Amino acid sequence: MILLIESGSSKTEWRYISSPHEAYQRFHSLGINPYYQTPEEIEASQKEVIAQLRKLPIEEVYYYGTGITDESKREIIRNWLIPYFSDLKTIQVENDLIAAARSLCGDNSGIACILGTGSNSGFFNGESISEQIPPLGFWLGDEGSGGHLGKLLILAYLHQELPQDLRDLFVKRYGELNRLDILAKAYQGEYPNRWFAGFSKFLFDHRKHPFCYQMIEHAFQEFIRLYVSKYSEVETQKIHFTGSIAFYYSDILKQVLRKNRYHLGNISETPMAGLTLYHKSKRWPE
Repeated sequence: MILLIESGSSKTEWRYISSPHEAYQRFHSLGINPYYQTPEEIEASQKEVIAQLRKLPIEEVYYYGTGITDESKREIIRNWLIPYFSDLKTIQVENDLIAAARSLCGDNSGIACILGTGSNSGFFNGESISEQIPPLGFWLGDEGSGGHLGKLLILAYLHQELPQDLRDLFVKRYGELNRLDILAKAYQGEYPNRWFAGFSKFLFDHRKHPFCYQMIEHAFQEFIRLYVSKYSEVETQKIHFTGSIAFYYSDILKQVLRKNRYHLGNISETPMAGLTLYHKSKRWPE
């Protein structure tokens, strides 16, 4: 009786697996991030889904999420979950990069990358992340992510660099955005990365426009240059991706990988399907 939890900044997916052959039960809730949220905020945002899950016989919980930066953040998640499951024998709390690596690589080695609301990467040796070019978060990094793409688009809008046809489409969709309102969202609002990431949908809808295409391509190239290219085994290992940005922009991402002559591995929208296979194989080995 396994409960898998995979959480990003925007949403959380829960999957209950009772046997290797029966269909799993699936739940969704708001994102969880102990780096930004207090235990009380996490508790309040997940009340409804917890009420449904605590009725199930759960022995093993595997939580994977963003914001798990150190042991104190792991403890926040453990202390929140443990009281709800009386039959609990195992609880494991890992960061989202381990989720990506186990999902994409299984027990094999490879470079695992996340391109979603934020971005991250690491070299997985088949058991653990043995090499990582540290990410710098939304304001200093997150190249190639939804937050980064949205930020580039808003900057182009503010600097009046959008071609007129794109600017007209942008204003029709979002209205005339006020500079002060944007600055308030950026520096005073909750989760500015989520807010900026919402604008990446505009780029997706107009990705065939040369200006948008070049912006997306440049963002992916920066992610490759600043992170992926620096791994010691990048020439020989497959490079895998998970996350909504990697999945929906996969055509452009594949072209960037080809231009850099790197070996592309798997691309998935979320890690959950791969995590399900991974934990089933560990719990019920054939």
